[in-house]
Amino acid sequence: MIGLFLITHTSYGESLIQCACHVLNRRPPQIVQLGVAAQDDPLDVLPLAQNLLQLVDSGEGVLVMTDIYGATPANIAMKLLEPGRIEGIAGVNLPMLLRALTYRDKDMDTLLARATTGGRDGILNMLKH
Repeated sequence: MIGLFLITHTSYGESLIQCACHVLNRRPPQIVQLGVAAQDDPLDVLPLAQNLLQLVDSGEGVLVMTDIYGATPANIAMKLLEPGRIEGIAGVNLPMLLRALTYRDKDMDTLLARATTGGRDGILNMLKH
């Protein structure tokens, strides 16, 4: 199973995980989060991120999801990525997380594709749908 690691601003990642737990009626295995606060030094946070990454890496890889590309959480995530093994997606939302939880028993390419489309397709104008 591919591990999931959310690196986000403050408590956003934990909130997403709690919402996923509510939808699934259980806490999924192999998922961790790291909330980065405004006062956190990215160089101090990086070793913690590396340790958390190891907690969810069972050898099949890890998908790192972050909220805003270019922001501090994403910059920390970029330092962890290894193509094909540790992949990253920015713009995490609940539909993306649920899709990632559903497809993480597949290969990394499938997981990346499904999580990305799940996040994008979860955004719609409700009155026009």
